[in-house]
Amino acid sequence: MTAESAEAAGVAETAETAEVAETAEVVAPRPRRRGRTTLMIVGAAVLGVVAGVCTGYLVQADREPTALPPLSQPVVEQATGEVEPLSATQDRKVKMNGDLRKLLVSRPKGARDTEYTLGADGWMDLAEYADRYERSATTFDNLVDDEFRRAAVTSWRVGETYNVDIFLVQFRQESKAAAIEWAENGHYWAGHEDDTRSWPLPGTGDGNGTVFVHDTPDREPGYLPLYSAEAHAWRGDVYMDIAIYDSKPIPKAKIMDLAERQMGKL
Repeated sequence: MTAESAEAAGVAETAETAEVAETAEVVAPRPRRRGRTTLMIVGAAVLGVVAGVCTGYLVQADREPTALPPLSQPVVEQATGEVEPLSATQDRKVKMNGDLRKLLVSRPKGARDTEYTLGADGWMDLAEYADRYERSATTFDNLVDDEFRRAAVTSWRVGETYNVDIFLVQFRQESKAAAIEWAENGHYWAGHEDDTRSWPLPGTGDGNGTVFVHDTPDREPGYLPLYSAEAHAWRGDVYMDIAIYDSKPIPKAKIMDLAERQMGKL
């Protein structure tokens, strides 16, 4: 190969590499969706059942017919009347489709407004909620893709430094179970912070709800240390997101009690 040919090949390879890198950056896939493996397992189970039925049929075809015992089933009387429908307080779906703000826990006595305003009249729109994340533009797109429906919010302050934020984020869930995905995302990032303790949230099932206490505060010159604790859980189509902030360490009992009471409302 001549020097000119080698140079031309090198330029072409460099251009191709740059094009591939640019394309990969543009079409970089989002993290793999949950549920795909489950579908594969279900499919394998169905195939196993079909194979078992075929084998059983061939074996049975070579056997002499066996007389069946007479059919004798007890007569079950049919119930009369109509089943009383669940009340609005008992029917979770009715509760979730009503005023979501009514499912937020009430402020404690003596609590005041925080120095910053969250949402308007107890509601937070998609853009405002996405702005809570470091990569707000990406989060906005993810919320749209995950069929964000609405978000109810409450916050309060006790004393000068103790602050609470609570978000109930509801998804339409017509094509995916988004609420659990956002709860698991919250678990992932909270659990990856240094010096963090965590506990399962009672009453939420295996791994569906977790509370976290971060024992190392954020420190900035000229400011008090900022300790934090958080809880993430889901129920139905609603994702619960709770955060507590204070200038002193936050006990486990504080975040656990708040998270249990909030989940109890759902």
